[in-house]
Amino acid sequence: MGNCCSDVAGGRAAVGGSGAAAGNDAVDHFLKSRGMYSSQMELSFSATNLRDRDVLSKSDPILIGYTKGKDGTLAEVFRTEVVLNSLNPTWITKHVITFQFEAVQTLVFHAYDVDTQFHNIDVKMLKLEELQFLGEASCVLSEVVTRPSRSLTLDLLFREDPTMSGNPRHCGQLIVHAEECISSKSTVEMILRCSDLEHKDLFSKSDPFLLISKIVEVGLPIPVCKTEVLKNDHNPVWKPIYLSIQQVGSKENPLMIECFNFNSSGKHDLIGKIKKSLVELEKLHSNGEGENLFLPTTVGHNHQNKVLKSQLFVDKFSQSSQWTFLDYLAGGCELNFMVAVDFTASNGNPRLPDSLHYLDPSGRLNAYQRAILEVGEVLKFYDSDKRFPAWGFGARPIDGPVSHCFNLNGSNNHSEVKYFEIRSQMFVLYLQCLCFKRMPLFQVDGIQGIMTAYTSALYNVSLAGPTLFGPVISNAALIASQSPANGGKKYFVLLIITDGVVTDLQETKDAIVKASDLPLSILIVGVGGADFKEMEILDADKGERLESSSGRVASRDIVQFMSFRDVQSGEIAVVQALLAELPTQFLSYMRSREDIQPSI
Repeated sequence: MGNCCSDVAGGRAAVGGSGAAAGNDAVDHFLKSRGMYSSQMELSFSATNLRDRDVLSKSDPILIGYTKGKDGTLAEVFRTEVVLNSLNPTWITKHVITFQFEAVQTLVFHAYDVDTQFHNIDVKMLKLEELQFLGEASCVLSEVVTRPSRSLTLDLLFREDPTMSGNPRHCGQLIVHAEECISSKSTVEMILRCSDLEHKDLFSKSDPFLLISKIVEVGLPIPVCKTEVLKNDHNPVWKPIYLSIQQVGSKENPLMIECFNFNSSGKHDLIGKIKKSLVELEKLHSNGEGENLFLPTTVGHNHQNKVLKSQLFVDKFSQSSQWTFLDYLAGGCELNFMVAVDFTASNGNPRLPDSLHYLDPSGRLNAYQRAILEVGEVLKFYDSDKRFPAWGFGARPIDGPVSHCFNLNGSNNHSEVKYFEIRSQMFVLYLQCLCFKRMPLFQVDGIQGIMTAYTSALYNVSLAGPTLFGPVISNAALIASQSPANGGKKYFVLLIITDGVVTDLQETKDAIVKASDLPLSILIVGVGGADFKEMEILDADKGERLESSSGRVASRDIVQFMSFRDVQSGEIAVVQALLAELPTQFLSYMRSREDIQPSI
C-alpha cells in the first residue's frame, strides 16, 4: 500500500514552505527569555529492510518516538501512522521538536508491526504489548542536525530476550531527517501559475494544486511544499510560496513540480509535471517564459514523457538570505572545544576533602570535573575529530618553574610555557601537526581524555599561583587565528575553570579585545566561594564592551562568565547558563565575514 494521506481541509489549505505542526510557544518563550538558542526542527522518518512478521503479507510498521531523560526514563512524544504492507516505509507523520544547543537531547525510536485486527484503531489507542516489536534505535539530536545532509542512518536492533546479555540482532535501518522550521534564512518567494490545464473532471473544470518535492540521490523525492487548491480553474495563479535553500538542498538541486487535480478521496489525478531547479525557475521568471508540463506514459516496454500544451510560469521570484546557526553547522562549520584548568594553591590541597580539586573515592565529581564533563558532553557533537587542546595554569610541573600554560596531558614539549618566549615555536609545532595530520601534543582524545589528563595532572604538579588568564587566552587565540587561512569553518570555544579572581585583569582584557576579531568564544566558570564580581567585568552582558590598555574597543562580546554557586539552585543547569550566548557569538562572527558561507 502506498504512503498517502488525505483530508479535505488539509488538501484545500495552503501549506507554503513550512508544512510543520505548530511548536510549543510556551517552551519557545521560556528559552528565548533567557537568551538561549532554540530552533524548531521537523523530523521525518523512513526505514529499510524491516523484519517481516506477517505470513501472507509484509509487515505493517508504525514508529514510536521517545525522549530519554538524564535518569534513563523514556517519555513518549509521537506516533506515526501505520504504513500497510511495507518493509521499506516512509512515514508521512512528522515530529516537531525544539532543538536546544545547550542540552544533550537523546531520542529513542521503537518500530512495531501492527496486525490487521488493529488497523481500524486510532494509533494513539494502540496497546504496545499487543504489537510485534521490530527493533529499536537511538541517537542524540545534535548528531542529526550537524550532518551535512541533515540525515542520520541508525541500525535497528532487536534482542530476543531483553533480560539476557549478548549482542542484539540487526533488523533493518532507520533514517532520521531533520529540517529547521524557521523563516530567517535564505528564502525564495515565488508566485507560480499554469495555463491551459487539461480537464480531469467530467462535469467541471479541474481543481489544481502544486506539489514541490526535492529530488535526492537515494529514495523517493521528499515533498517540501504544497500550494492551496484552486477550484474550477484551468489557468490557476497560486498564492506566493516560500522555499528555504535548506529545504531544497541548494539552488542547483533539481525539484519535481507536480500539478494534481484534487479529489476528496485522496487519489489525486496527476495533470502534469516538470523538473526544474531554483536556478532554472529564476531564469524562467527573468525571461518571462513558460515551461511545458509533461506526463509520463508507457508504450509497450518503453517509458516516455508526453509533452503537454499546459505550461508553468514563474510570475515572481525573489530571494533574501540570512544564514542561521544550524545552517552553518550543516554547512561544514565546527565548534572546537578547548579547556584550561586553574591549578593555583587557593584551590586547597587536592588530597584533602575540602579542596576544590579533591578526587572523591566514591566517584562523586568535583566542580572542575563537572564543568568539563557537562560542557564537553554538549560541545563534542560539534567537533569532528574529538581532539581537544587542554591546558593547566598556575602550577609548578615536576622539576620546573611555575607555568601559566602547560599541557594537561603531561607532554613536555613546550608544556612549561614561559609563554612569550616560546610562542613562535608553539605556532610552528601546531602548523606541523596540521600539515602531517598528527595530533598536537597539547591535545587529548575525547572528553574522557580530558578527565584522565586532569586527574593525572593533580599527581604531577604542585599547586602555586598567581591566577593569570592572559597566556591561555593568547594560546587559544593563536590556534583560532589559523581558522580563516584554512577555510574559516572552525570556531573555537575555550572553557576556563577557576576558583579565584584573575590577577592580570588588564592583560586579560587586552588578550580578549585582541581575540574579539577571531573565531573564538571564552566560557569562564567560577568555582568555590570567592567573590567573582570583578570577573563579571569580562562578560559584556550589560552592553559595555571591553577596552584594551591602548584604547581599542572589542569588536564583539566573546566572554560568558558563570559562577557555579549561582546556578546550583536547580532552576537552570550550569551548562545551559554557560552556553546561552554561544550561538549568538558564533553568528556575530560568521555574519561579519562575507567570505565565509555555509556549504548547503
